[in-house]
Amino acid sequence: MIQQKIIKKAKELGFDLVGFAKYEILEKETNNLEEWLGKEYQAGMSYMERNIEKRKDVSHILPNAKSIISLAMNYYVDETFNDTNGTEKVSRYAWGRDYHFTIWEKLDEVTKYLKDLFPNFEAKTYTDTGPVMDKVWATKAGLGWQGKHSNIISREIGSWFFIATIFTNQEFKNYSIVEQDFCGSCTACIDACPTDAIVEEYIVDANKCISYLTIENKNEISDEFIGKFDNWIFGCDICQEVCPWNIKFSEQTKISDFTQIKNKQILLEDLKGLSNRTFKDKFNESPVLRTKLKGLKRNLEFIAKSS
Repeated sequence: MIQQKIIKKAKELGFDLVGFAKYEILEKETNNLEEWLGKEYQAGMSYMERNIEKRKDVSHILPNAKSIISLAMNYYVDETFNDTNGTEKVSRYAWGRDYHFTIWEKLDEVTKYLKDLFPNFEAKTYTDTGPVMDKVWATKAGLGWQGKHSNIISREIGSWFFIATIFTNQEFKNYSIVEQDFCGSCTACIDACPTDAIVEEYIVDANKCISYLTIENKNEISDEFIGKFDNWIFGCDICQEVCPWNIKFSEQTKISDFTQIKNKQILLEDLKGLSNRTFKDKFNESPVLRTKLKGLKRNLEFIAKSS
């Protein structure tokens, strides 16, 4: 069966989950997005306001789209933080090499394989880099359900994974079954969020989210959050750390790019005397570059206020 061959190849390349969804226009999901934007929960991420039609209808990206292949790559590394004073925490996804580079390479190999399988094959691939509702397609492709913290949760490996998306002009005989929501009455992620960023079940206000405030945010951090960052200098994993599905089912990643840990924690003295050039050299191919040296220093200064 063609789909089994695709799954086998993708897993050989390091993807842990693979699912197939039939092309459709995302009417309901687009309405939800516009409602979220209307409340300005996107904070300073103005790019979320653009290309709504492409998010709604992927035929604006690939005109003859017929199917969506959604893939997940586990990045979990089973290590804990050192609580020594003066060391600030980095979100687990950024401990090793920037996942974009790794997944782009793997996606290229998957698409080359698909071109060998199908004549007249066409595809567009994304991993968190375009106007794509990747979480929506992941749920429609049966990878898992969207948890109350808004991350996708798999019954097999929890939620510590990156999502990649392939739009293709190929149709498949069978499409994945949508997974039911297994969050139930659990509110662990909501209760644990120190800034109350999960304002409703399944809805996150980026204005209050530590991940947004320390990475995408270009402005100063409001004093209302003093004492609430728990030493997170780049991103935050609290809502995932407390999730019962992660506590029970997290598995160590098999991808060496993620197990070669370079930036689990950042010492205060690590940034002293750094220029923009030396900052780029020090964090080469690391997601930490995203916040730039100015942003990282801002985060350190803000955390220092708490202590």
